[in-house]
Amino acid sequence: MPDSFLDTNVLVYLASADTGKAERAEQLIAAGGVISVQVLNELTNVGRRTMRLSWAEMHDFLALVRAFLSVEPITVETNETGLALAERYGLSVYDAMIVASAVLSGCTTLWSEDMQHGVVIDGVRIMNPFKAA
Repeated sequence: MPDSFLDTNVLVYLASADTGKAERAEQLIAAGGVISVQVLNELTNVGRRTMRLSWAEMHDFLALVRAFLSVEPITVETNETGLALAERYGLSVYDAMIVASAVLSGCTTLWSEDMQHGVVIDGVRIMNPFKAA
């Protein structure tokens, strides 16, 4: 069973000029883990709009990510779980869907720069991989 789920913001740093964050992102991906289809969609949006990747570059980038990480589908169960988490914990819908995917994939750690570091939600601890130890 995988231990780590990676949020979109971690993957974006693979192409960052911030070498420290890029190296940390590479370490996490090399260790393996899980992402969701939502993460792939968000990564595509950032890649095309912000990073200005061509479609060919985007396809190559996504293929690279999928080669190292398992992809959790978005299902009705994901949606229902995410809605319950958003309501219970006051998360944004999009963050709640990421947490729901982590929960449903059996991960114990969710690596995210955008969510509250150290919080545990339904057995998943949110950790900022770029926070100084």
